[in-house]
Amino acid sequence: MSESAREQHESDYRARQIRLGTWIAVGVILIGAVRVQLDWHGGPWLVSLMALAGAGQAGLAMLPWQRYAGSPWMPRVMFVWWLANLALLLAFTAYDVAALAIFPAGVTLVLASTAALATEREVVGFGAVSVLGYLGLVVTRDRPVTGTLAALTIALMLGVTWFCARTASNRRRLDAARRTAERKVEALLENSSDAVLAIQPAGGVTYASPSVRTVLGYEPTFMTNELLMDITHPDYLATAVEWWQAVANGGPGHTARAESRVRRADGAWIWVEVIGTNRTGEEPLNAAVISIRDITERKELEEELTRQAFADSLTGMPNRALFRDRLEHAIARNRRGGGRITLLLVDLDDFKLVNDSLGHTAGDQLIATTALRLHQQLRAADTLARLGGDEFAILVEDINEIEAMDLAERLLTAIRRPLRLGNRDVVCSASIGVATAKAGEGDDGPDPGELLRNVDLAMYSAKGAGRDRYALFDPAMYADIMREAEERAEIERALARDEFVVHYQPIVDLPTSRLIGVEALVRWQHPVRGLLGPNTFIPLAESTGLIVPLGRYVLRQACEQLARWRDEFPSAAAIRVNVNLSARQFQHEGLVEEVSGILAETGADPHQIVLEITESLLMQDTDSTIETLGRLKALGVRLAIDDFGTGYSSLSYLKRFPVDILKIDRSFVDGITTEQGDATLAEAVVQLGRALRLQTVAEGIETAEQWSTLQDLGCEFGQGYLFARPGAASEISTILGDARV
Repeated sequence: MSESAREQHESDYRARQIRLGTWIAVGVILIGAVRVQLDWHGGPWLVSLMALAGAGQAGLAMLPWQRYAGSPWMPRVMFVWWLANLALLLAFTAYDVAALAIFPAGVTLVLASTAALATEREVVGFGAVSVLGYLGLVVTRDRPVTGTLAALTIALMLGVTWFCARTASNRRRLDAARRTAERKVEALLENSSDAVLAIQPAGGVTYASPSVRTVLGYEPTFMTNELLMDITHPDYLATAVEWWQAVANGGPGHTARAESRVRRADGAWIWVEVIGTNRTGEEPLNAAVISIRDITERKELEEELTRQAFADSLTGMPNRALFRDRLEHAIARNRRGGGRITLLLVDLDDFKLVNDSLGHTAGDQLIATTALRLHQQLRAADTLARLGGDEFAILVEDINEIEAMDLAERLLTAIRRPLRLGNRDVVCSASIGVATAKAGEGDDGPDPGELLRNVDLAMYSAKGAGRDRYALFDPAMYADIMREAEERAEIERALARDEFVVHYQPIVDLPTSRLIGVEALVRWQHPVRGLLGPNTFIPLAESTGLIVPLGRYVLRQACEQLARWRDEFPSAAAIRVNVNLSARQFQHEGLVEEVSGILAETGADPHQIVLEITESLLMQDTDSTIETLGRLKALGVRLAIDDFGTGYSSLSYLKRFPVDILKIDRSFVDGITTEQGDATLAEAVVQLGRALRLQTVAEGIETAEQWSTLQDLGCEFGQGYLFARPGAASEISTILGDARV
């Protein structure tokens, strides 16, 4: 039951109690008047007095006590009524003592009924005295009428006594429950995080909870409408007035919520959430209940989260999300006027080298300094954002293409200035893409995503052209990227449809021309363009990462073919199959597991498999490379360095790598008979192989002179068009099936 409902119930109960007690008193007085007349002990003045008392009591019983039961003057009225009845009792008692009448017991009952309304605790005592006194007097009487009236009076007194006792008990329970509820509510309000106010639309603040001290710092007794207006921030005052009018005029039960800023008693401004509910139709509250909660911490957290969501943590500049939002606003702002919007995308060149060589702290310093230098070249209205990593974006409005190129030059010059990082002076460069568009183009102006894509393509064009420069977006760039995407999709479809085939080029023993192995080379059997060589698709496969599944396919095909040759030709037990591993394949995390799985699935002998890797690949992350090579060697395969001599391996590094074969690059073989330097380099590779006990294989042998010279230099094996072009597996099967092999 709510507090207001409990108070209403108690008020109704007290009113019924007063009415019933009063009517009982009237009944007793009338019985006394009858007794006086029957016993002829009273005169007319006594009857008149009793009649007046009964009329007064009856009048009290007819009053609307529900209206007055909760009034503060009610206890005083009841006390006066009790005194009047007590005086009447004393007068009747004095008369009865003189006349030896039995009327005092009836008058005593009047006192009991009225005392129940005023003092409660004496009810049982008065009732007991009335009964005992009346019984004592009745025993001395023998008149029938007297006995009958005595019996009625005794029954009436017992009923009144029981009623008054129960009434007193119920009232004490109600009072105790009310006091407990009040204490509970006061404790809750005092420790509540909300300040609660009751405000009457026309009467001001009628209640303020103790928690006002905690939330606002003011004493509850000081809270007024004027104070609430004074402590509201001027920026929110109009909103607060509008909100209050909505609550006050919204009708009973209407609830409204608002956020505002108010000043605490200590002068600090805080954020508050205010909830108002109209309770003007509920008696006795008849006010709007206002709840005020301090939400300063929540607002500060929201602001911090917003800042983190839209600002770069290192430079404090707008991030990608905020830059996109400002770009959309710029397009909308310039749509009608047809103003030009220019985007510049700045990407530092070789930033990873700075991080790897000088550490991430130096990298962060470089980013922060670059951001400052870029900002110094811009106008106040321009937007500079860090999109992530070493990439910055700039939004400039109302400049033409010439001015945009001039700005790009200034930015490049500012970035080139030497910078002290730690104990080293570093000179950095950047690649900048520039894209422009008129905001009035089309119905809705340029698309933000399209602009960002265009400037990104321009930046990559600048990097591809040599870096440390800028490039303007050209629609042809988009055509190139679309063509590349189509070619990638073609390669993916070719892989799914098994359009790639593996050809094999023989590797021979130079002194005898005997077949000792083959190199697996991939070709694309295009359904429209015919058989395509590796130069038409390998570079794209490398750049897109499709070289990994393509290389896996070639290795599986080569191992399966080797297993078939071994089953068909006894001579195949002595040959080896070379398979190239690209840089992307070698860096693939699951390479060793994939090679192991393919060997197990195909049944190929690992000792007949040679994996070729480039010399430049060996020098990348040397420790990790040595570990991977060691794990591959543990599978039983052999390792070859392809294109040896074109890289920068030193002898000390080469000794650390667990390789078995050195392949002399064809660029040295081409000039081996005409260029003394090429012959000298080829001889050096052969001698190095002997010193390290490695086999040497010459690539690209096309003439008999080259063959003869390589034999004279001591090269063991070779391959090239002089011996055979790459061909299908069936051509190698023919060679293996020849009895002379």
